[in-house]
Parts: sequence; C-alpha cells; structure tokens
Amino acid sequence: MRWVLSISLALAGSAIVSTAFAHDSWISRSGLRNAAGEWCCGEGDCFTESAVRETRAGYQLSSGEVIPLSEAQPSPDGAFWRCKRPDGSRRCFFAPPATY
Repeated sequence: MRWVLSISLALAGSAIVSTAFAHDSWISRSGLRNAAGEWCCGEGDCFTESAVRETRAGYQLSSGEVIPLSEAQPSPDGAFWRCKRPDGSRRCFFAPPATY
C-alpha cells in the first residue's frame, strides 16, 4: 500500500514540475523582452500570480505591487505571470486581456 502512495505522490509532483517548465518554455522560446530590451526570463524566473486585481491604473498583485497596464504583455495561456530579476525586482509581466 505504501508503494502505491509513493508512486501517486511522485506522479503528482512530476505533473506540477512539468507545468511550470512548460510555461517557462513559452516565455523563453518566444524570446520575449521587456521595454528596456531585457530577456523576460531564464529558467525559474517566472511565476504565476493568482491574486491579481485589475484596476484602471494597472494590475495590483497580492504583494501590493501595481503594474501599469502599459507594461503588461499579453499572456497566451490566459494566466498572470511575473518574471523577476535575481534581486527580485520585476523584469516582465504577462496578463490576459483586460475585462473592461
């Protein structure tokens, strides 16, 4: 019975890792850059943002950061993504089309 649980946990973990790398790949593969010309990401630099509030001024993240609408790039998978520099500052932000 323990080996069934172990296999189930291993499969679930690999599915999560595969999803993360798949999204990182579309950003990397597309060679996307920000307005300053920086590459949006390398491996492990981009993460989904689930608690995003859309306002007329921009996208407010759960951290309190507000990203101006003009700095958001279209997200082909319909999710919010934030790519960061090694110091944690934002490099790129992807958002689905605005709803208003």
